[in-house]
Amino acid sequence: MHKGFIKIAACLGALSVILGAFAAHGLKQILVPEQLQIFETAVRYQFYHVFALLAVGVLYKEFPGKLITLAGQLFIAGMILFSGSLYFLCYIKYTGLPLNWLGAITPFGGACFITGWVMLFWAMTKRY
Repeated sequence: MHKGFIKIAACLGALSVILGAFAAHGLKQILVPEQLQIFETAVRYQFYHVFALLAVGVLYKEFPGKLITLAGQLFIAGMILFSGSLYFLCYIKYTGLPLNWLGAITPFGGACFITGWVMLFWAMTKRY
């Protein structure tokens, strides 16, 4: 078991619930529907990958190695880049700051998610 990944997943899972509740109760009144949808997408993908990170933490016991560690690291990077950039994009749109180019970071987070899933696949198919 990789306790570090499980601890990070637990913290990010709690944060997902907090942010989801914040969106449902607090942001609903101040964001336009498009911004709220972006925020909810960020929460949803963060929460999906919390479960992926938990799986990596548990699977590490039976399949330790660089590939599964890389998968976990990529899931974390994806949550930061994908979900984080979407959260920040909502903030930028709400405040009117001229930083819309930061939305270009989002696809890098998506690439981290995809690569993390590929690394997890390879980690499970590699013979030890």
